[in-house]
Amino acid sequence: MPLSRLSTIAFLLVLGCSDSSQNSAGASGGSAGAVGQGGSGQGGSGQGGTGGENQGGSSQGGSTAGGAAGSGGVEMACNGRPELCDRAFNDVAYPSTHNSMSNGDAGWIVPNQRHGMTKQLEDGIRGMLIDTHDWMGDLYLCHSICEIGSQLLVEGLGEIKAFMDANPNEVITLIIQDGISASETETAFQQSGLIEYVHVHPDGVPWPTLRTMIETGERLVVTAEREGPPPAWYHHVWDLSWDTPYSFSSASEFSCSENRGSSTHDLFLLNHWIENPLATEDLSIIANEKQLLLGRARQCMQEAGQIPNFVAVNHYSIGALFEVVDELNGFTP
Repeated sequence: MPLSRLSTIAFLLVLGCSDSSQNSAGASGGSAGAVGQGGSGQGGSGQGGTGGENQGGSSQGGSTAGGAAGSGGVEMACNGRPELCDRAFNDVAYPSTHNSMSNGDAGWIVPNQRHGMTKQLEDGIRGMLIDTHDWMGDLYLCHSICEIGSQLLVEGLGEIKAFMDANPNEVITLIIQDGISASETETAFQQSGLIEYVHVHPDGVPWPTLRTMIETGERLVVTAEREGPPPAWYHHVWDLSWDTPYSFSSASEFSCSENRGSSTHDLFLLNHWIENPLATEDLSIIANEKQLLLGRARQCMQEAGQIPNFVAVNHYSIGALFEVVDELNGFTP
């Protein structure tokens, strides 16, 4: 291994072992956190102190296996809510994770999440930002340097497939930072069986409702940052979506500026995390605090004139992600 690569890994190890203490004043600073907070109060946010987890309040989780249309007169729920079934895909907000594959439970160094992808899905995450790489002759999920954490791509996709098999009323989106070709990605989807659920969105056609996606079985939207179709289901994300900036070292830097893609597109990715220089749980405590996250989401929603579809965070299990997404979808606590 080149010396520079070893030095980089050593640097990450040192940072990962240190508990970065940040000035929490940033959580109340910045115009993004101060707009549109009326009625959003802290009550019931369930943060449980600095290290507590907030996994129980998601209306998006807790789906049960069974027929897609419900049975015995039970009303159908889509992503955990009957009210979402007849909304178009692009009219719904989805709790999402940044670098979803990077998790502490699996021993990744400086992880972006505490838990792996299966647990994330079980808790209610419905949008996943993942990175693919060709490493040591195979295809992996890793973030920049595979030596600090990796998972075979087919294995990771298999986790998503198993969840979708067991939960037929859930619609999921993947946003892939693709370091491999479209054909290699297609092979991995075929090998994992996840290709069974992919949705094809033709240009210029309105998005279907969640109900339609569930009833047709095409309830996995797959996008990539670098490549695009073919295959037809492998959408180029910036042809469909736009996003905010994503490099913030403090809460005061958050903005709603257009970054990649065009704000005329149907979908909107809200990047909401602080890394200084890397992800820590202390920084996520600040970023995922309810008033800051909801205030910024509402400000961006007002400025853009569209709902933030993918509210992506580090350490989703800390803070108020699920509660904020519920409020964006019109459900008050």
